[in-house]
Amino acid sequence: MARARKRRERRRYAEATKRQIVADVDRLGVSGAARAHGVSVSMVSRWAKKYGAEMAPGGGEEGATRAASTEGGGGGDGSKAARPRSRGRAVARRYTPTEKAAALEYAAAHGVSAASRKLGMSRFSLNSWKKGVERASRGQGPSPTSGPNPGDVEAQRDGEILAEWRTHPGLGPSQIRNQLRRRSIKVSVNTVRRVMIDNGYRPPKVKREPHDKRWEAIRPNHLWHLDFVQRYINRQTTFTLILLDDYSRYVVGHGVSDAERADLVLATFEHAVARHGRPEMVLHDKGSAFWSWRGISRYTTLLTELGIDQVVAEHKEWNGKLEVFNANLHKELFDVHRFHDLAEMQRRLSGHLHSYNHQRTNHALGGLLVPADRYYGRVDEVLARIEAGAGRDGLDSLQLADRRLDLFRVVSERGVLSVWFMGHKLFSAPAAS
Repeated sequence: MARARKRRERRRYAEATKRQIVADVDRLGVSGAARAHGVSVSMVSRWAKKYGAEMAPGGGEEGATRAASTEGGGGGDGSKAARPRSRGRAVARRYTPTEKAAALEYAAAHGVSAASRKLGMSRFSLNSWKKGVERASRGQGPSPTSGPNPGDVEAQRDGEILAEWRTHPGLGPSQIRNQLRRRSIKVSVNTVRRVMIDNGYRPPKVKREPHDKRWEAIRPNHLWHLDFVQRYINRQTTFTLILLDDYSRYVVGHGVSDAERADLVLATFEHAVARHGRPEMVLHDKGSAFWSWRGISRYTTLLTELGIDQVVAEHKEWNGKLEVFNANLHKELFDVHRFHDLAEMQRRLSGHLHSYNHQRTNHALGGLLVPADRYYGRVDEVLARIEAGAGRDGLDSLQLADRRLDLFRVVSERGVLSVWFMGHKLFSAPAAS
């Protein structure tokens, strides 16, 4: 009760009072202004970031930078007492190229030590900038006195992060980092997480069980996963069938119906085979659309005609890759958009799956690759272009029309040769006696 009463009695500050406190930050520092007005350091720091740019003396780029950076450096009077500290720890000051150039001019006229005392800058920083200017004059790198304002660079970086997050609201910080990396934008996961949290992101509290058992197909069309996703669209039950390639996580086909029907499975599977070739194996659960407890199902009959092996999952972990995909489908599509009817849901689903195949990075593929990179055999070329900084335009130039699947294959297993075409075994040579 005492704690609740204390929260209710917490003081509220008017806008004029906040601006008055921020006006003293440049003279006293964050900690000094907090002590002078009896306010916490964190609150003064937050107000300084909010009001500092518009209240900075002189305005413009230098004034805004100085006001926004008051936590890390003095107000220019050279006194150590004026250097603010945040929670007992000094915060590094970041200087603009204009401020660096002015400091070097003063150091050239009065010496490095005098400039350090006058401007409140360390001699190490001044000497480092001086050496950087000398190297730049010899053509050995950029000059520290030229280039964009660090604040503008950070604002542009934060804008790229937020734009990518708004495009893919279901992705987490590490996935957003990978999406930016494919566009040749390098940023750390911690920075992405901080920017997202500042703009409303809340990390999920999910406990992942560790496991060391992992199986993966060795080529495209080696194994396909099949499963249904149930969802209600305006009280209408819908079942979405997903066909996923195990090796690349590429969605080779999908269909939507109001029930788990065998007709939908047959039509969707035949369309996927006509477009991408026959798989060698398929894996699914014991749903009525796939499996029959009495006799042989129509889907099993089709697989027998095509010469495709059928594997029935005895445990849900066997079909884990597709289960993870379905969970992400809920998080990134169904939980984000509100559909007015089934037709709109089907349109958005098709667009989402195309984006998933060709634009969304996947942790299971190393973080930088999308399913289409693996399925169409362009992994090495994509990674080389990413490392070279080609950006998204460079990756888009890799036309899928120029890619070919490995349709014809000769396999030797335990000394027995077999010939495969489009995932279908043509014949096997007799084993040597």
